[in-house]
Amino acid sequence: MFSKDFAWGVATSSYQIEGNSEFIGGGPSVWDEFVKIPGVIDDGSTGDIACDHINKYKEDFKLMSELGIKHYRFSVSWAKIMPHGVGEVNEKAISLYRDMIEEMKSVGITPYLTMFHWEYPQELMEKGGWLNPESPEWFYEYAKVIAENFTDVCDYFFTINEPQCVVGLGHINGVHAPGLKLPKKDTFQIAHNMLKAHGYAVKALRKYGNSNTKVGIAPTAGVAYPYVECEGDINAAKSVYFGSDWQEDIWCWNVTWFLDPVVFGHYPEDAMEKYKEFLPRITAKDMELISQPIDYIGQNIYNGYWIAEQSDGTPRYVDRPEDFPKTGLDWPVTPKCLYWGPKFLYERYNLPIYITENGAAYPDEVVEEDIKRVHDAKRVEFLEGYLKQLKRAVDDGVDVRGYFLWSLMDNFEWASGYTQRFGIIYVDFETQERIKKDSAYYYKTVCESNGDTL
Repeated sequence: MFSKDFAWGVATSSYQIEGNSEFIGGGPSVWDEFVKIPGVIDDGSTGDIACDHINKYKEDFKLMSELGIKHYRFSVSWAKIMPHGVGEVNEKAISLYRDMIEEMKSVGITPYLTMFHWEYPQELMEKGGWLNPESPEWFYEYAKVIAENFTDVCDYFFTINEPQCVVGLGHINGVHAPGLKLPKKDTFQIAHNMLKAHGYAVKALRKYGNSNTKVGIAPTAGVAYPYVECEGDINAAKSVYFGSDWQEDIWCWNVTWFLDPVVFGHYPEDAMEKYKEFLPRITAKDMELISQPIDYIGQNIYNGYWIAEQSDGTPRYVDRPEDFPKTGLDWPVTPKCLYWGPKFLYERYNLPIYITENGAAYPDEVVEEDIKRVHDAKRVEFLEGYLKQLKRAVDDGVDVRGYFLWSLMDNFEWASGYTQRFGIIYVDFETQERIKKDSAYYYKTVCESNGDTL
């Protein structure tokens, strides 16, 4: 049974929904520059307007309130708040975000602020970005601004969203901003600098925030889960989930490299040995910084993969059948990942967990009935299956504090542009009309019943 104060929420990010506006100002982010490159976005679009949330946030918060959603994870844009990345603070952006927070609170919504959801200031990128040894200190300066301006109106913070994606998609295969394909040694340095930046952010929030300030990080990874729920397969799955058996060319898609240092104060030993020739200089001072105490772990979980134990005791990856269900992005539908992921994480790290993202993209269509409707039965089925597994984890004693559905509304879905729709609210990107999908009404029953309908 979910606790009476379980946080049923939705999630978004700044670049994906806000759009830009002259009255806010700020500087360009790496995404503002990246989308200008021909061919990098599936439909050639940009986030210049997106959902125009920068002008329509009051309407959007009203929709959330109507759906019984009382918790909201969102990001603020580093590039809008600090146009040069450091130094000057854009007071118009500060005022905008403060008004957003006050507005959501006025309709009964608790804010959860993500400090970095990939809106990296372009001016800092031109100085080397996350590869620059000064980048953790840049983030500290930004975090100090966040602490001084938002901890009086917001208690819950996440420092960095999906560092795996920043490293892997942005700096290894180049399909996300800033679109780089760097040597492996550089990508390990970037990961280390991002974790140091996280530590600095925690320090800044503790020093300049207030006593109610709570903070965590929000990484991601596919979940290894047992093919058969027997002891052998369970142990095999756990060994893969927390092991260093990662593909060489995209080494970053893992759990332990981005959570062991934060929670335990050291990198996983097996990975340290496996990748020793690529590692940067790592000092005790670095690890003390990275492992600043946090209040909870965020984890973005979308899917998983089967693992079985072989006769010799080693793990085996089990292929899915050809007719295995998939979302519109061809991601596998694997509800049990929302049981085994939180369970494994809680057993290893013993910290409260928030599912900071989970959801599905499908090719939704508007139909004209008594009113405009979107019948997204596959998304409803997806949510029902996944949330039942999350309930199972909670019933088994896993300390899950909240669930943030991705996403509140259709948005600019990074390299997919507007070709993929994750929202429970349909957005007509020509008119900016919002239409509640069937999944929105379904999620309303979940939120208002505190999951009792599952």
